[in-house]
Amino acid sequence: MVTRTVDLRSDTVTKPSKAMRAAMANAEVDDDVLGYDPTAFRFEMEMARIMGKEAALYVPSGTMGNLISVLVHCDIRGSEVILGDNSHIHIYENGGISTIGGVHPRTVKNNKDGSMDIDLIEAAIRDPRMAICYPTTRLICLENTHANSGGKCLPVEYIDKVGELATKHRLKLHIDGARIFNASVALGVPVHRLVQAADSVSVCLSKGLGAPVGTVIVGSKVFIAKAKTLRKTLGGGMRQVGVLCAAALVAVQENVSKLEGDHKNAKTFAEGLNKIKGLKVDIDSVETNIVYFDILEGANITSQELCKNVEEHGILLMPESSSRIRIVLHYQISEHDVQYTLSCIKQAVTGVPDANGVQ
Repeated sequence: MVTRTVDLRSDTVTKPSKAMRAAMANAEVDDDVLGYDPTAFRFEMEMARIMGKEAALYVPSGTMGNLISVLVHCDIRGSEVILGDNSHIHIYENGGISTIGGVHPRTVKNNKDGSMDIDLIEAAIRDPRMAICYPTTRLICLENTHANSGGKCLPVEYIDKVGELATKHRLKLHIDGARIFNASVALGVPVHRLVQAADSVSVCLSKGLGAPVGTVIVGSKVFIAKAKTLRKTLGGGMRQVGVLCAAALVAVQENVSKLEGDHKNAKTFAEGLNKIKGLKVDIDSVETNIVYFDILEGANITSQELCKNVEEHGILLMPESSSRIRIVLHYQISEHDVQYTLSCIKQAVTGVPDANGVQ
């Protein structure tokens, strides 16, 4: 009989803490669509301060946050955005920038570290003298950390160079910062400095920070005023949203300091997996809270079979393919959970119980 659950499918699976639930229950609220919710106002002011931008706006999801940001910058249909071919906006957000905004994506190859070569970005910028034929480039998008690259961090020097390129060509720069606080902690760079070159940033509150719902987007006052109108257009205007912002404020205040522990657990997990015969992890690629591991050909088990096996022990994993699995650490996963999971995975793959297995 399973007596515990270790959920490693994503960092979106965290449950609200007691402090978050108490803050939600006691939140002072009003109608935020009309602009009168005091908790939402206080939260947005605090996030703008932390991120070093003029203003902020709470939205229901990261997908909506990125969509709004792209549409504000690309407010003429047929505009073009340059972004990574392996980026979240391009792959996982339903093509919303095109289907809803009429914005054309121009992809540049993502490197293994999630970056795009500066010269390739510049080469992708359309010649405005050929506007009769080409879409008009108006925006560059980066992602930090880069999820599909295993949570790799874009360093501030790189972001600054992309920002300089955008300024040179009179373009805007948006950062999909769903896990920007993970990048800040891993790099040891204050988050406001990390995004200094960006015109807008989306920050997911329900991933590593552990809030139950929402994303915040930050930028200039003019940007946020336009974003607020688009939020309403897309159905994201919520009334007494201070109930959710109260939990998000607790998450930001209490959980940023816990991200370093998540990164440490991810490294421990990667090193442990690499010791199991039949599995392989690129340990050097683990910089934050995401770990990808591969099942080698001779292991005689698929990722789906492994996930099903360990689920019987209360461990939830997410297969990426028949031979690849992604795990994501978060603040509700303990060192004990890591050792327990490693023990169960070893037994599933090798058939041999871990002598040091944790029950």
